[in-house]
Amino acid sequence: MKKNKTTNSRRKFLKTAALGTGALAIGASTLAAPAITAERKEIIMVMTWPENFPGLGVGAARFAKRVTEMSGGRLNVTLYPAGKRVGAFDSFDHVASGKAQIYHGAEYYWTAKDPAYGYFCTVPFGLTYSEMNAWIRWGGGQQLWDELAGKYDLKAFMCGNTGVQSGGWFRKQIKSPADFKGLKIRMPGLGGQMMTKLGASVVSLPGGQIYENLMNGNIDATEWVGPFADEFMKFYEATKYLYTAGVHEPGSMLSIGCNKTWFSSLSKADQLLIEAAASMENDVMMAEFLAKNGAALTRLKKNQGVQVLSFNNRVFDAMGKAANEVFKDVTANSAMAKKVHDSFVAARNEIGGYYSVSDIAYLQQRNRVLGL
Repeated sequence: MKKNKTTNSRRKFLKTAALGTGALAIGASTLAAPAITAERKEIIMVMTWPENFPGLGVGAARFAKRVTEMSGGRLNVTLYPAGKRVGAFDSFDHVASGKAQIYHGAEYYWTAKDPAYGYFCTVPFGLTYSEMNAWIRWGGGQQLWDELAGKYDLKAFMCGNTGVQSGGWFRKQIKSPADFKGLKIRMPGLGGQMMTKLGASVVSLPGGQIYENLMNGNIDATEWVGPFADEFMKFYEATKYLYTAGVHEPGSMLSIGCNKTWFSSLSKADQLLIEAAASMENDVMMAEFLAKNGAALTRLKKNQGVQVLSFNNRVFDAMGKAANEVFKDVTANSAMAKKVHDSFVAARNEIGGYYSVSDIAYLQQRNRVLGL
């Protein structure tokens, strides 16, 4: 077909228009996205753990690094281990007062502020890791935590978990509840109050001071975490008796506490970034402990001659009775603790009840069949 002038002109116009439109689109895009330099925010983070401490301190460092990297360096977190800026147990006040922006620690360190704080780490005969996550996220736990922390101008999030902790290291074997009488033991939180009910003398010590006090006899026993972390602490140099299945800390949740005024000043995106980084570390830390505890326990038995023991039923029953007495005390003296305790018990009954016929029932049968 012979092309006429009209057809050629139309095609030339469309081609020119298309090129022109493209050029205008590129230009508009360039003009709509001028170079923007985001304001760099310096964040001071203190923690209750020694520097590079396995699991706990390393987990806090992972969180700090993750926030910095996720923000492309715009939120620059500088981490201070216990004793470098403030003492371990001073972290709460340091952040609440606005002298730092974030702390990483265990909320049961703050029970002197309000015994309700114990429930947001762990309490005797309390929740496991999975149960704690369910309560915090879906059972009203976070809302109660916000109410409690808000009184101190703080906003807290889950940021790690150790799982079921060991019962502790003891200089002598515990064969009956009477063996606790007069025993000097390092144990924080409501678990420590449970030990007091059993006749023990409870000592409060940050992690970095436990080994020395156990070695020189200032304390007769200590709980810490579990095989992976305890091996690093070398408690086996002071005693060879390690008790497992500690009811005092069945799922110790660690957390970050942010100065609420500072946190509220951040953009919604930055708030979500910090919460997301904390949530990720909550999963990563638990996975690390679960992956490494078994091998560490084997080394402690094989290389260090540690005797791995379990409390007998009489001891467990006495602990249960003492724990109930502690709960009565704390709920009678703190309206907030009573409110949190009621929510916690409901979660333990409902979530734990289902857990017993699902995960626990499965594990019992799996391990029976496999001979584990």
